[in-house]
Amino acid sequence: MRQSHLERSGAGQPPSEISFPLVGPAGEKIDLWRVLVSHGMTALPPMTIDERARTMEITLSMDGRRPRTVCIQLGRPGCGAVTPVGPPPSSQVRQKLLASVRHVLRLDEDLSEFYALASTDPDLAWVTGGAGRMVRSATVFEDVIKTICTTNCAWSATERMVGALCEHLGDRAVGAPRSGVRGRSFPSPEAMARADETFYRDVVRAGYRASYLREISRRVAEGSLDLEALGRAGPDDLPDDELERHLLDLPGVGPYSAAHIMLILGRYSRVVLDSWTRPKYARLLGRSTVKDTTIQKRFRRHGRFAGLAFWMFLTRDWVDEPDE
Repeated sequence: MRQSHLERSGAGQPPSEISFPLVGPAGEKIDLWRVLVSHGMTALPPMTIDERARTMEITLSMDGRRPRTVCIQLGRPGCGAVTPVGPPPSSQVRQKLLASVRHVLRLDEDLSEFYALASTDPDLAWVTGGAGRMVRSATVFEDVIKTICTTNCAWSATERMVGALCEHLGDRAVGAPRSGVRGRSFPSPEAMARADETFYRDVVRAGYRASYLREISRRVAEGSLDLEALGRAGPDDLPDDELERHLLDLPGVGPYSAAHIMLILGRYSRVVLDSWTRPKYARLLGRSTVKDTTIQKRFRRHGRFAGLAFWMFLTRDWVDEPDE
């Protein structure tokens, strides 16, 4: 039996499991598995995807306490479930874990406007069944660093770099193995700023990215760069054009990286165009190539959701369609 909602814990049920409803703020359905595999970075530490079990494991920092690792999966009908690894957490820690998971899964984001637009597009009407939420990291800092680790390299190199950062600079969670990357949080800016060039060159093997990673970490650690403010700001306070300029001013962030970070931040006006999205779009259309301007024109009808619409078009086949 699954535990009821956090505030309504029942007798005889797993004491650590925390339940949350799979409903958006405007009543929109949430397809949890599509959220968990919304983009490739959900497979990078401190997140782990188990496609067979359809679960995500993530290690979360806890503001002064040791990190906690949790498993996210479907719970009782209409709900998701969060199960902490290790000893049962206190009520205060449970509340913190639930808040962190809700943030990572964007459960409070209202997608009803996007769904209204998608419902008029035959290629995207399917998303109204609960797709469209883009998993974000616990911090903007983490998403920026990870994005820089995706530039100009094979995915295996991205996995190596992010894995090394977490394994050697992240904090070990309650109940985690004493070695290895599993159960390690993403490193703090302070930890990354303290690491020397030799570490980034020989352990992370970040190549030219090393100076970018160190510089961003140093600036965040000393307080001269507030990346989290970029995530908190809404479009009225920080329009997309201005947000893009802030991102492009960061070391190692170019047009692709800025568009990618904006997508994860919930700013969907930019279409992410790179060595994977371009050929995937062309292949879906049965063509060899498609011009960038043609792609942008196709999704312009979705307005501020153009980039999200494009991403959904590309990734529909990531999850098997349910049987009729």
